[in-house]
Amino acid sequence: MSKPLAIITGATGGIGEAIARRLAQDNWRCLLVARSESALHALRYQLGDEHLFLALDLNDEAAPITIAQHAEAQGGATLLVNNAGLNQMLPFENTPPNLMRKQLQVNLLAPMLLTQMLLPQLKSCQGTVVNIGSAFGAIGYPYQSAYCASKFGLRGFSEALSRELDGVVAIKYLAPRATDTQINDAQVRAMNTALGNKMDSPQQVAEIFMQLLNSKQRRKAVGFPEKLFARINGLLPELVDSAIIKQLKTIKSFLGSRESSL
Repeated sequence: MSKPLAIITGATGGIGEAIARRLAQDNWRCLLVARSESALHALRYQLGDEHLFLALDLNDEAAPITIAQHAEAQGGATLLVNNAGLNQMLPFENTPPNLMRKQLQVNLLAPMLLTQMLLPQLKSCQGTVVNIGSAFGAIGYPYQSAYCASKFGLRGFSEALSRELDGVVAIKYLAPRATDTQINDAQVRAMNTALGNKMDSPQQVAEIFMQLLNSKQRRKAVGFPEKLFARINGLLPELVDSAIIKQLKTIKSFLGSRESSL
């Protein structure tokens, strides 16, 4: 019996690569999707020849079709991991409209379109979709307006579709907190230290991903006190307003025009 096929977008980023490695250990075949062909080739070489890769940009309208066709040629996907994402920390008034569109496209619209394109394959095997969100999908954070909008949207999409496809396809949502990947440069690490924010390793996130995947849970948030903070934000957002506004001066001191692939 051939191994089930998992599609991972953003597969060469810190979290995406860790998830791909962990899935490969659990006898999944991976279709690795990212923009850099050289990085994909290197990862596939390490994982083994049974794994596949596609170098493409999720901003391309043809990307979902191309991915679905490649998966179909391999017998169909059993798992889709919508992990690719873009983030840039900027004041909203200085955020270029094209950057807002790009973040919403990659972080929200691309996962929706790819999920829709793959639904026939996933329905045929009662497969699973795991959308990789963020703690900022439950907590609006200053200088992250477009990113928060995209991740709030991804969380809402996951919740709605999970209820719509109950018993047909499992739709799950994983919300990591700050993660120790290459996208976090010295400036960002210094800001997290100054704010007392903990950072998880990609491997830790991948282990939690596997726990979610192999459970009946539909959603999982990573880390304490972030999980508690998100719950409080849902119930008493005024308390969170005060706590975050007190951080503004520190956050402003670390602002930079940084764009990253998660």
